[in-house]
Amino acid sequence: MSLILLPATLLAARQPVPIETAAKAPESRGPSSVAWHRAGTHFAWKERDKLLVYDVGLKKEREVVGYTALRQAASTPPKSEVSGWVNRGVKEQQVQWFPTGARLLVAADGDLFAVDAQSGEWEQLTKSAEAEADPKLSPDGRWVSFRRGHDLHVLDVRSKKVTRLTNDGTATRRNAELDWVYPEELAIPTAHWWSPDSRRIAYLQFDTSGLMVYPHADILNLRPFAEPQRYPQAGTANSVVRLGVVAASGGKTRWLDPPGSGEQLIARVTWMADSAEIAVHLLSRVQDRLEVAVIPASGGRARSVVSERSNTWINLRDDFAFLPDEKLLWGSEAGSGYRHLSVRTGESAKPITGGEWEVTDLVCTDAKGGRVYYLSAELDVRERHLYSIGLDGSGKRRLTEARGTHAISMTPDCGSYIDSWSSLTEPPRKSLHDSNGKQIAMLTQPDTSIASTFELLPTEWVDFRGADGTLFHARLIKPAGFSPGKKYPAVVMVYGGPHSQTVRNQWRGADWDQALAHRGFVIWQMDNRGSAGRGHVFEKQLYRRFGKQELADQVEGVKHLVSLGFVDPARVGVYGWSYGGYMTLNSLFNAPDVFAAGVSGAPVTDWRQYDTIYTERYMGLPSENEEGYRASSVVHQAERLKGKLMLVHNFEDDNVLFQHTMRMIDALQKAGKQFELMLYPQKAHSVTGGVKRQMLELCEPETSLTSVPVGG
Repeated sequence: MSLILLPATLLAARQPVPIETAAKAPESRGPSSVAWHRAGTHFAWKERDKLLVYDVGLKKEREVVGYTALRQAASTPPKSEVSGWVNRGVKEQQVQWFPTGARLLVAADGDLFAVDAQSGEWEQLTKSAEAEADPKLSPDGRWVSFRRGHDLHVLDVRSKKVTRLTNDGTATRRNAELDWVYPEELAIPTAHWWSPDSRRIAYLQFDTSGLMVYPHADILNLRPFAEPQRYPQAGTANSVVRLGVVAASGGKTRWLDPPGSGEQLIARVTWMADSAEIAVHLLSRVQDRLEVAVIPASGGRARSVVSERSNTWINLRDDFAFLPDEKLLWGSEAGSGYRHLSVRTGESAKPITGGEWEVTDLVCTDAKGGRVYYLSAELDVRERHLYSIGLDGSGKRRLTEARGTHAISMTPDCGSYIDSWSSLTEPPRKSLHDSNGKQIAMLTQPDTSIASTFELLPTEWVDFRGADGTLFHARLIKPAGFSPGKKYPAVVMVYGGPHSQTVRNQWRGADWDQALAHRGFVIWQMDNRGSAGRGHVFEKQLYRRFGKQELADQVEGVKHLVSLGFVDPARVGVYGWSYGGYMTLNSLFNAPDVFAAGVSGAPVTDWRQYDTIYTERYMGLPSENEEGYRASSVVHQAERLKGKLMLVHNFEDDNVLFQHTMRMIDALQKAGKQFELMLYPQKAHSVTGGVKRQMLELCEPETSLTSVPVGG
């Protein structure tokens, strides 16, 4: 067990963390979501209401223009009363550099502007009643592509002439427009891409007409109205997706024919450097097969460059790059079960990295210099560090020195990078470095106001082994005024699902954990098998059966916690949201002797009702794993409830549909079980804004855990 302590200068008289503070979203400071100029000499970003540019050579930032002026000039489109259910994973480029570096393309209130990077003078490129969505500058800076409604358009920057490239878009035929599930589960942020020579655009067309329609309704208004969402639940139809290519000057779309079945997922689209071919990542529906096929952009037969199969599932990431001489930099978990990089030439692959740790992100590939920059968990699974290594596997170096979690934004030429770093004891800071890791400038100093105002109780790392020898990592916060002789109630914070890692060495600040610890609770969190960060060998244990292995590991964690001698085993509660909400119900129903109370937020209660791409990746098709789906779904287990339960959900949650909680309510009522319920009317997966304080006050487990009798 190791203790994480704050610097001595921050330990003088501090206030307990109030729930009001814990409910506030942390404020982002300094450059974020930056747009690098292709030469790496400048980067631009939006901060509050200003467009800022940083000159790397001069080490200075300056304001270019205020967004107020742009918004006043924009023809702001009317806001629809009915939600369009745009997924949170859709990412539009709000700021982009023209190739010369003299101007910036800026999107503001639905219109587009060309802004002089020096003077701040601007030229309005569009002024229309309909928003220009997902704008993209062509590589030569001559064109801007965007979507109006459900169709793709291009604008000639010089003449301002707009050409409509597609004409058949409707609410269910979406040209260059993603459906809901692709960005959510495949992390694909856009649906159109410019060719390097600026002559053509590749785009995806989504036919969503066959998708299941979920009947959301806004009932807050005087006159309620329907807000249907096309949401594919496990086992139902996905969107029919086509890949097309259209000339920037207009004309007919040429539809390409990727190899494989009609149910496969088109997960990535990448133009080859010669603009003559397009590489496509194709996943089977249940994601146990991946093929990268290269297709002539003018039509013709595809050729396969990578083909992988898995006995479980294949995790998709953006760790690939096409190199000269028909070589491919490729990230994969095949073989060792840990994600590593190799250089592929045809069927052969030469490893670059290796070991019982993961490459978590490919940051930049310098083909000319023969080096690769990547993030990994090699030093500590709870941390992320930047490394560089030769394409031949030689000369590996760790570039980030400070212990903790580093997020990197690197120039397109790999010449320099922004390091956003924090740890459990150090608030976030951002610095600029050259490609060797040498600091060029400090961009933002850490904000110490939280730590100087509030008493942030220390976090302890706890490593322990389960009954079968598996090593687990956990974090522990002891309550304020801790006395070794007392027995305290404990709250287990849980997520537990795949593609997530909760025990990390990164800043948490004055969060709800701290607020509860100041109210006398022990806080405990561990990463069970099935969670991310420790390779596919650790993650795949939940394949085709959610809930069983995760709960077994969490129970071992609680037993270890109790063995430390200061936790009352009769007063252990559990809190979780989304998969964590599912795990809360799973814990109360299937380990009632361990967990006395729980708060379940936005829980999945029947996996047949969660989305196709996520659920089928891990569980397979419902028709092929009926028993696994039933055993994994807590809606059938209501009669097992013994402890105290509170359910919390947004009525119009677009991710975990309210249907999950409604069916759980029905099952609990029919089983004669008492529980508490709090609903919120927000149209999102999480509760945010001012009402979050009310939610946290409601969920505080003081009453439920202090009133549970020993043995209850």
